Amino acid sequence: MNVTDLKVKPYIKAALEDLNFTELTQIQQEVIPLALKKIDIIGQSQTGSGKTHAFLIPIFESLNEAEQKVQVIITTPTRELAEQIYQVAQHIASFSEAPIAIARYMGGTDKERSLAKLKTQPQIVIGTPGRIKDLAINERALLVHTAKTFVIDEADMTLEAGFLQDIDQIAGTMDKRLQMMVFSATIPVGLKPFLKKYMQAPQHIHISPRQQTAVKIEHILYPTKHRPRIEVLKKVLPALNPYLAVVFANTKKSAADISRELTAAGFKVGEIHGDLDPRKRRQMMNRIRNLEFQYIVATDIAARGIDIEGISHVINFELPADLEFYIHRTGRTARGAFDGVAITLFDTGEEEALLQLEARGISFAYKELDNSGELVDTNTRNRRVSRVKQENEIDKIAKAKVRKPKKVSPGYKKKMKFQMDTIRRQEKRKRRP
Repeated sequence: MNVTDLKVKPYIKAALEDLNFTELTQIQQEVIPLALKKIDIIGQSQTGSGKTHAFLIPIFESLNEAEQKVQVIITTPTRELAEQIYQVAQHIASFSEAPIAIARYMGGTDKERSLAKLKTQPQIVIGTPGRIKDLAINERALLVHTAKTFVIDEADMTLEAGFLQDIDQIAGTMDKRLQMMVFSATIPVGLKPFLKKYMQAPQHIHISPRQQTAVKIEHILYPTKHRPRIEVLKKVLPALNPYLAVVFANTKKSAADISRELTAAGFKVGEIHGDLDPRKRRQMMNRIRNLEFQYIVATDIAARGIDIEGISHVINFELPADLEFYIHRTGRTARGAFDGVAITLFDTGEEEALLQLEARGISFAYKELDNSGELVDTNTRNRRVSRVKQENEIDKIAKAKVRKPKKVSPGYKKKMKFQMDTIRRQEKRKRRP
């Protein structure tokens, strides 16, 4: 669909034309018509799919510019994402002849100043859940009960960051006829009770990535062979010699530990994780943009929404628990006209996850360091496939030999497991060369 086919206010079209938008993305084509009908929406799409305009276009179309009260709430788990959405919303609003009051509320900003300005209510509220809840519930200064639309962006990360309770409290004060739009890369189990509680027959829109990952990314697997991952990482990094690399860890503690170890080893390392206060976070982002570091250690939630140019390598210190985030992580590199490399440290216990990624169409190269310190191809894949096949055969033998007893007694499952493990060990010994 062309932008010119959109039946929206002239100033919205003018804003889109100013950005040289000509065609709507798939998520925009699916979301906008439903949103204009005030239907609840659950939207899943990849980063860079045009999601922000997908919800902002219908928001501005439905906005009553003459009504000076809170009409829309948009939450996002990070300050950086809130700032990005705010800037896009301000761009659209700047083409309107009637003034549109848009406010952003985030942790790390001047709360007293925000309270002083709330003598006049904004029409569109954008911010992090904690600060919005503070102003609305604790201070009773932000009158969210008048809102007709509630957008929760990056809902899975909101859940992971522990903000869902804040969202719940905000939504609990709002009109039951509220339109809710939830956007998320994944829909984890912990999010479903909230969606069921507040959404009325939502339309689920799932836009599959055109490609699982960019074609310009080389995906490399590097076996750790049961060695400490941090020691493997220290040996691999000099061989990569990246322009700028992001090392992904699954937890804040792991990110801090990796950063400390790499710094001690002489690498130029910055870190982005949830334990950084707003001032340190801003300082860190400025230093990263000034290219003071060659490596950035980050967690998924801290890195989401941060746009850093020039990332040549993404390194998975460990695979993410949710494999969808492998796509998000690796998508940080190979932007624009550039190529990129994604290297993942793995061990034998992660075979199933690797098989799932390969089933999604990701083709891995298997590499190790040679004696000169260069990354070279290995036949690890053949050994891996052979090992997986052998383990599957051994499992079948063990299951065939150990049957569930007709009469079960307490602890029978443990006994069966012990017997199967014993048979597995015996079979493995038989097959050793």
